Amino acid sequence: MIRALISFTALTLALGSTVQAQTAASAPAGAYPSKPIRLIVPFPPGGGTDILSRLVATKLTEQAKWTVVADNKAGAGGTIGITEAVKAAPTGYDLVMGQKDNLVIGPWLYKNLPWDPTKDLTAVAHVAYTPVIIVTNANSKFKTLADVVAAAKASPGTVTYGSPGNGTSIHLAGDLFEKAAGIKLSHIPYKGSNPALMDALAGNVDLLLSSVPSAMAQIKSGKLRALAVTSAKRSSSLPDVPTVAESGFKDFDVSTWYGVFAPAGTPAAVATTLNTEINKLLATPDMKAAIQAQGAEAQAMTPAQLTTLLKNDYTKWKGIVEASGAKIE
Repeated sequence: MIRALISFTALTLALGSTVQAQTAASAPAGAYPSKPIRLIVPFPPGGGTDILSRLVATKLTEQAKWTVVADNKAGAGGTIGITEAVKAAPTGYDLVMGQKDNLVIGPWLYKNLPWDPTKDLTAVAHVAYTPVIIVTNANSKFKTLADVVAAAKASPGTVTYGSPGNGTSIHLAGDLFEKAAGIKLSHIPYKGSNPALMDALAGNVDLLLSSVPSAMAQIKSGKLRALAVTSAKRSSSLPDVPTVAESGFKDFDVSTWYGVFAPAGTPAAVATTLNTEINKLLATPDMKAAIQAQGAEAQAMTPAQLTTLLKNDYTKWKGIVEASGAKIE
């Protein structure tokens, strides 16, 4: 009798533990979030990633009544911030804004990274995409992209261009343009978008290759002259600026994308909650206009679609990085 009672009690406790475990596994969807969410920004303040991250954090706080805080963790082409996100607890309270530079290109440049973006992160929500833009100082002699090509052919290596860093998607867009145009430019890498922008404004480089969000304010103010965008079609934010393809280089198409990721192992219910709120946010006229004002285009995706985008680009850009000869010393 006593043995039977003990067995029954043990069985009851076991069943109770199972129910609690099942409840805990499904609870995050309803309970989440119960405290502030940190959105890691893997680049310095002022660049395109920082601008879009702060837009998402601010608007999500307003819309969902959550507390979302942007936190800059810059360095090593954006890979330091990704590393911090990968190591965080998979609870949904530590997110990161990922994009081509840190997720797709970085792993092929930094050989000893302790993570694989396709295995160690959970795709949450795509936010936006943007072309690279080629600009010059408003006082520059270059009025069109054709002027740049002519000067570079007449005197190879003398036309300089700044980028946010060696091996970034923006640097590689410049490398791809050199190959398409059959010219040689002189690349000057900076530690982030803002230092490169400052030197372009000062006239210390002939050209600046930048994300549109990083350069938009200075283009609008007339301090920088936009020569071309690298996407297949014109930017809706800068409809008067031709594409590289329209400038004589057929099929040229390079753009970057931004998406929110969480550590691997983050519960699917949490990722779904985040995706639903971010996609709802991206559908609002205010958010669309705010993103467009920065020169980017809002674009919602499911977690599965973002996962596919990441995996496809990860494979594709390995070859581009290798062909460019870009290295991180």
